[in-house]
Amino acid sequence: MALFTGSGVAIVTPMKEDGSVDFEAFRKLIEIQIEGGTDAIIVCGTTGEAATQSHEEHLETVRFCIEVVNGRIPVIAGTGSNCTETAIYLSQEAEKYGADGVLLVSPYYNKATQNGLYQHFKATAESIHIPVILYNVPSRTGCNIQPATIARLAKDVPNIVGVKEASGNISQVAELASLTHGMLDIYSGNDDEIVPIMSLGGKGVISVLANVAPRQTHEICQKYLDGDVKESCRMQLEAIELVKALFCEVNPIPVKKALELQGVCGGTLRMPLTEMEPANVERLTKAMKDYGVL
Repeated sequence: MALFTGSGVAIVTPMKEDGSVDFEAFRKLIEIQIEGGTDAIIVCGTTGEAATQSHEEHLETVRFCIEVVNGRIPVIAGTGSNCTETAIYLSQEAEKYGADGVLLVSPYYNKATQNGLYQHFKATAESIHIPVILYNVPSRTGCNIQPATIARLAKDVPNIVGVKEASGNISQVAELASLTHGMLDIYSGNDDEIVPIMSLGGKGVISVLANVAPRQTHEICQKYLDGDVKESCRMQLEAIELVKALFCEVNPIPVKKALELQGVCGGTLRMPLTEMEPANVERLTKAMKDYGVL
């Protein structure tokens, strides 16, 4: 059984003007997500600015999210690192807090060979007992997990159950689906590829869009799962302009601005991320209004 099907939100970490985590705003955002039909919460990933959190802040954010959700939907903790020892530590702590699973990004900057990736993920997954979703996002890590490597991991490590595929390469996703024969749950890591990846057997999306449009993102997935592919496709295409606006600057700059525009939380970012350019704010505002979320 999949850890989740449908729309998992790659949730932002709201911050106060001084840069500290705004836990009350985070509680509000979590409740909005659950009320909006989001099927799972992925906390402290790329969108959650985990890269600029201390280990203590990271784990406190994970713990808080688990406590607020209180078992209503799955919580998957981003615990990846380019240091295997750190990934193991964060994953073990998240398991202690009651996370339903972890999301492990491929090692960044130092990168790795395919064998190094295999050993890294194997060691981290075998250090815990909860499900693991791998995260392949070569545009941010400089490192592509090849389909054969993912298939090998899925075969050899029982709790590696899924992959968030954000390579943008549909041919690679098709190869992965062919190699794994349904033994690995595939999630779109790109909001403009939900329907294409679900058409290859994917179980849903780990989504940035869901932060500002939880109900619509859930429905794109649910319509597909219910067999209404035509409506799912229509909804996917309807969201394209907003998706493009949400990625017109590096994520999560636009989505935090979008949540600020919605009055959900402040748009404070941690350096080296900076305030969105005015022209892009105009573009984002228009796209949100056109889509009906502002």
